[in-house]
Amino acid sequence: MDKNEIKLTKEDFERVSSNKELITLINSKGRNIDSILKRLKYEDELKKLQIELVKLQQWISTSKKRVVVIFEGRDAAGKGGNIRRFTEHLNPRSMNLVALTKPTEVERGQWYFRRYIKELSNPGEIVFFDRSWYNRAVVEPVMGFCTQEQYRKFMLQVPEFEHMLYEDGVKIIKFWFSISKEEQKARFDARLETPLKRWKFSPVDQKGQELWDTYTSYKEQMFSKTHTTYCPWIIVKANDKKTARLESMRYVLSQFEYPDKDKALTTLLPDPNIIMRYFRSAEQIDY
Repeated sequence: MDKNEIKLTKEDFERVSSNKELITLINSKGRNIDSILKRLKYEDELKKLQIELVKLQQWISTSKKRVVVIFEGRDAAGKGGNIRRFTEHLNPRSMNLVALTKPTEVERGQWYFRRYIKELSNPGEIVFFDRSWYNRAVVEPVMGFCTQEQYRKFMLQVPEFEHMLYEDGVKIIKFWFSISKEEQKARFDARLETPLKRWKFSPVDQKGQELWDTYTSYKEQMFSKTHTTYCPWIIVKANDKKTARLESMRYVLSQFEYPDKDKALTTLLPDPNIIMRYFRSAEQIDY
């Protein structure tokens, strides 16, 4: 029998009470545990970082800070999974998740930013945007959901809009999760093959593959015109979902000085090979 085919029984699992004992058990069965060790390490790091996020949220709440974290990227880049890991242990009373649907007829007649302003963080609150006003920078012009005049006006106004928020004390973190075309297709295929995930796939997703180069062009224009010193774009290499989650958490934590930060059980400095500020010469993976 192939060693990798040796199975663990229910009784085996009932005998262990820690990860260390589990590893010893698996080794005794002669199984390859590299993938298991990687998973255990990820879960351990995730827990340590989530503890720090709870501490950060408590400080934001007591010091009445206003924090906005924006998650942008191509479809299937892992935005939703990242947000779930960020928020799953946070206090919902001082945290909000914003994932707006398409605008109503009334909203389409209003100033574009109005529907987003209503969702911005109050004092003592952290808000996570699963996509944001930057829909108009990439998705809308690519898919024909806005006119070129609306796009042009948005690109002129957004740096001023964000500068006003910055001057008013709102801390904005803008993430772009970068994946390759091949990885995006693999994730789309996985969604179609999994009944519980099939709802995530839409005609817009399919267009994302067909219009990949058009997305790239608009994405680069967005970076060029909206990456500022007061509100920079942070690029996350996200072909590896788990690494992207951990490193984006580290980046957020690294941006604040909160009580007992020095007692963290893991490093809070992000890997510069995974997390970087946008600059034109940076090597990206979603061209």
